[in-house]
Amino acid sequence: MPPGHTGHAPVPAVYVGCAGWTIPAVHAGRFPESGSHLHRYAQVFGAVEINSSFYRAHRPATYARWAASVPEDFRFAVKMPRTISHQARLADCAAAVQAFLGEVHQLGSKLGCLLLQLPPSLAYSASVALPFFETLRHLHHGPVACEPRHPSWFVPAVDRHLRDHGISRVAADPARTPQAAIPAGDPALQYLRLHGSPRIYYDSYADASLCRIALTLRQASSQTTQRWCIFDNTALGHATSNALELIDRLDNEPPA
Repeated sequence: MPPGHTGHAPVPAVYVGCAGWTIPAVHAGRFPESGSHLHRYAQVFGAVEINSSFYRAHRPATYARWAASVPEDFRFAVKMPRTISHQARLADCAAAVQAFLGEVHQLGSKLGCLLLQLPPSLAYSASVALPFFETLRHLHHGPVACEPRHPSWFVPAVDRHLRDHGISRVAADPARTPQAAIPAGDPALQYLRLHGSPRIYYDSYADASLCRIALTLRQASSQTTQRWCIFDNTALGHATSNALELIDRLDNEPPA
């Protein structure tokens, strides 16, 4: 969805999609009948979040094949490996970061952003986080969204550190602290990650919630250039239905 304009400030580009490109049978009629699951998915949605990269590496050729199977304006968010976030816990992992980037950079211009989800037990430590961010930024210049889950990350000083390194902080639902529901860090990217609430991964979002999300995505901004909304409530297929409902709202309602 291309950016528009409202008043003097532009409406950022909006990317709506799911965590993974599974197409539940109940929604198959909204997608083309032929082609791979990814190809069919990408004819309806403009973005997807790759979560399998968190658990295992993919060959560079696999990323290249995925990039070739989607339209030019389609974008991938790729979750960084748990070997970096959960095992190394951001420390001394330059080789792992370089290996991961060597794979995902095969997406070329279709690499929308990287997603770094941190374990709930990982408290903020400037002596660990800042060297990691500097290493990441030396190797990768594109957008990065970080989803911390320890309360120590949700303070103004950490927000400044994230902004200084061009790292955006995810707005998550359900939020572990009130601040976690609000995007922070680098304002150029806003990344909404909706896990399902109150039952994480299982519950669907009500119409009223989707209406509020649509209004948020369509707000004009002089600082934000792109907004992502990824539904991760995939356990019962609600991610697909919620994402379809949201793009219908965005397509049929004028900017706020």
